[in-house]
Amino acid sequence: MEELQRGFPLLLQQYKALILKNLLLSWRNKRSTFLQLFSSLFFLLLIFLIQQATVSRYGSSSYFQTVTDPKPLVAPPIPACEEKHYTRLPCFDFVWSGNDSARIREIVRRIRENNPGRPIPLEKVKAFSTRNETDDWLASNPMYCPGALHFIDRNATVISYGLQTNSTPLAKRGNFEDPTFKFQIPLQLAAEREIARSLIGDASFSWVVILKEFAHPALEIFSAMQDSGPTFFLAIAMFSFVFQISALVTEKELKLRQAGFAFMLSAFISKSSSSTTVGFFIFIIGFFTQNYIYKWLVQTSCVWFVLAIYFDNIFPNTSGVRKSLLYFLNPWYWIGKGGNKWEEGSMCSCLSSVPPSEDIVPDDEDVQEEESIVKQQAAEGNVNSSIAVQIRGLVKTYAGVTKIGCCKCKRTSPYHALKGIWLNFPKDQLFCLLGPNGAGKTTAINCLTGITPVTGGDALIYGNSIRSSSGMSNIRRMIGVCPQFDILWDALSGEEHLSLFASIKGLAPASVKLVAQKLLAEVKLTDDAKVRSCSYSGGMKRRLSVAIALIGEPKLLILDEPTTGMDPINRRHVWDVIESAKKGRAIILTTHSMEEADILSDRIGIMAKGRLRCIGTSIRLKSRFGTGFITNIRFSGDVYGAHDQGDTFSTAQHIAVKEFFKSHLDVLPKEESKSFLTFVIPQEKEKLLKNFFAELQDREKEFGIADIQLGLTTLEEVFLNIAKKAELESAAAEGTFATLALNSGVSVQVPIGARFVSIPGTESKANPRGVMVEVYWQQDDSGALCISGHSEEIDPSQIADSDLR
Repeated sequence: MEELQRGFPLLLQQYKALILKNLLLSWRNKRSTFLQLFSSLFFLLLIFLIQQATVSRYGSSSYFQTVTDPKPLVAPPIPACEEKHYTRLPCFDFVWSGNDSARIREIVRRIRENNPGRPIPLEKVKAFSTRNETDDWLASNPMYCPGALHFIDRNATVISYGLQTNSTPLAKRGNFEDPTFKFQIPLQLAAEREIARSLIGDASFSWVVILKEFAHPALEIFSAMQDSGPTFFLAIAMFSFVFQISALVTEKELKLRQAGFAFMLSAFISKSSSSTTVGFFIFIIGFFTQNYIYKWLVQTSCVWFVLAIYFDNIFPNTSGVRKSLLYFLNPWYWIGKGGNKWEEGSMCSCLSSVPPSEDIVPDDEDVQEEESIVKQQAAEGNVNSSIAVQIRGLVKTYAGVTKIGCCKCKRTSPYHALKGIWLNFPKDQLFCLLGPNGAGKTTAINCLTGITPVTGGDALIYGNSIRSSSGMSNIRRMIGVCPQFDILWDALSGEEHLSLFASIKGLAPASVKLVAQKLLAEVKLTDDAKVRSCSYSGGMKRRLSVAIALIGEPKLLILDEPTTGMDPINRRHVWDVIESAKKGRAIILTTHSMEEADILSDRIGIMAKGRLRCIGTSIRLKSRFGTGFITNIRFSGDVYGAHDQGDTFSTAQHIAVKEFFKSHLDVLPKEESKSFLTFVIPQEKEKLLKNFFAELQDREKEFGIADIQLGLTTLEEVFLNIAKKAELESAAAEGTFATLALNSGVSVQVPIGARFVSIPGTESKANPRGVMVEVYWQQDDSGALCISGHSEEIDPSQIADSDLR
């Protein structure tokens, strides 16, 4: 095993490797990176444009300018109605009331004709008799007139007037309109001028009014930075925040880790599809609290980081494992020599007590012998130097929980995943662990790698206990794991993956590149070393995962279905790689390929229902648990020189051979065709086989036999037999039933695994059992027993008593 770095140099190397990885991912996800980097500039540009638009809109008004020496406004004329913003055409410069008085009509005529710079045409004004008529017209014709004059001729010396304008300031395309100065004051000056001339009787009387506003500082225009800036700055921060939390949760789903507020929130989210929604929800909360959120986030940033680490430890991970709520109070946790106690289940559930593990005596003699050897070694306290891994009564029980919801209370029973495993894994050997789904294989591997805490027992890996924090730290340095599902980044190439994991593992920086190239060559990925893993096929990804597991020459190699998805050529090559990796290390292999287990394994263990059911070499298992010996007889077309015509073989040959097997071994053919007969010979007939096959060979020509093949049953049959036996035991213990539908339409509840069952309603005094049928069983995809059919009705007297029990 290559010497790995430790302490601060390792921490620094891992930090550099992760930084490089993140830079590569950012560079290759250019669109995402561009949005994160330049989204802030985009929002700042929006703030600038909003501010400029606001200044431009109100820039023409002196209200928003600093005025130290106001310019005089001399006798401003009544402007044309077309100059008013948003007026409707045809419009009127002004309307007036008091049309019943001749003197008022003369005053209005002079207002029109004496308007400075622009006489007002008669058709541009509209007259009414009363003020109410004027109001009615203005109400029914909005935006057609900027102002109205209301005259009352009281007597020879008094004329009253009123002025009516809309005082709402308007802005249009950067031009600000102040109705007071633009319409109200010109109308007022014109009316007062002509009323004064009428009263004094001098039409040429000089009436000049000069207006000046007060000197004033500029009124503060809407500040985009002050009023809208917080919202945009929050958007800038949240834009990256959403990307960050999504990346964190995605890596969490892949059981990877990349910290901050987003890191804290990732502890609560298990699916990356939910992270974006959560991110935008946080943005909405921030929008309504933006006056305080910035100071609050900055002041509490350290708190978020601490809470992130805390919640990440106390919330259950993908394996349902968490630390206790007060784990940080354990002093051993801070010095790295303990505090490795884990709990399971949700914090909001009430865990029931874990029931004691059952003391089960193994049925199989080989398993008993293995258990005795391990127990003896454990009792003596001696660790055999040739043993890489020693499992000592490993028990894993998932406690039942009581989940209390708002409206219901749900209780689940405990589940025994491992029921006391005693096992040795010698060095320089490959141990293949087989079993149907739910047998406990993955749980056992998770316990060995520290992913899942054990309930009872222990395991020593090169003398280090998996129940010790320091021991587990040493174990992780000497193992390599190829998980069942590939843990890869789509944007990284195969070579970059190996360099990253080699740096994290602690290889010397000078050797990282050489190791990566060597491993790529071993798994035949040299030509695709620079290709991103997203372009790899399923088989190529599995080969890369095998190469990652081999980094650092681990003493223990755990391979979980390493050849899934590979074509036969690459599968054979990976088998060669695994075979050559045996030297100097122990290998634990799980697979669903019986051929792979048969070829690679030195020993095979088959698990079912949390127990080790059998152990031994492939030949040992076939001889003990197989159905017997399989004999294939192939017939030729030449019997004593007489060749059959056509492709039909003489049935006499078949009959003679079948009678020979029946008379000597009491077996009938399992399969039959024109050219083949296949017999399954029970193991108890093994002593008769030598003389039997000697005689059969002597009579080959007589029987027209071209070839005789003898072999053991396949490992697949052994696997199915063991799984079926475990299912029967479990069904008997649990008392489970299956429903059998008879041809008559009657349904019968049948105990799982029962061979014969009585038909209800057929009982009689002479036949108290009634008519029976034989039930045929098969295993479904999950390994559970299910009914595949049934026989015709059978008289119980034809069935042996041993078969009925």
